[in-house]
Amino acid sequence: MAFPHAALRPTIVSRAQWRADETKRDPRAHYANGVTAIFIHHTDTPNAYDCADVPHILRNLYTGQTRDQHWGDFGYNFLVDRCGNIYEGRAGGVDRPVVGSHTQGFNQGTAGIAAIGTFGRGTKVPTPMERAIAALAAWKLGLRGVDPRSKVRLTSTNDKSLYPKGTSAGFYAISAHRDGFATDCPGDALFARLPAIRDLAARLQGRVLREPARVQLSRALPSLDGSR
Repeated sequence: MAFPHAALRPTIVSRAQWRADETKRDPRAHYANGVTAIFIHHTDTPNAYDCADVPHILRNLYTGQTRDQHWGDFGYNFLVDRCGNIYEGRAGGVDRPVVGSHTQGFNQGTAGIAAIGTFGRGTKVPTPMERAIAALAAWKLGLRGVDPRSKVRLTSTNDKSLYPKGTSAGFYAISAHRDGFATDCPGDALFARLPAIRDLAARLQGRVLREPARVQLSRALPSLDGSR
């Protein structure tokens, strides 16, 4: 089914291109019925990297999440570097609703996007990274016609999340890891940029952004005395 607010698919570096060792992961991917929300993460790794070295960084992260965390594959569905390059994380098809291991209790029907780096308070979020996250979220949510600024309801599948198992909770369609789990992820700086990322993703879907009420009022006021 084609939705009216679908966005263009951005360029995504495949697992084969960053040379993922496919023998390290579980052979079967698991799927939901669709993706209705995105959770944003950071990898909590150094920021001062050369983007040419990102495939090596990914392979190290991948080893840690498969060997040490025992997640069966990359936990994140996608990763984005500071230059704005997007990488396929968890295997199973970037255009399919692959269930990841990124947000305890809310992996079903969501996708995890991880910003490569650490984005605590006072850290500058690179503009290319921010734009790439928005483009990826716009495309992924657009596959189901979801407005990136909308609220969605998700049901917790795990008591280790912020909500007991079986509890229905409201989230933005683009939310932070900390919204569903007790963590500082994706860092205060990236968390603060989520409203702007939602708006940019909505524009990339061709949606019209409503002006704040105070802006609309200020434009209307001159007409009240006939001076407009």
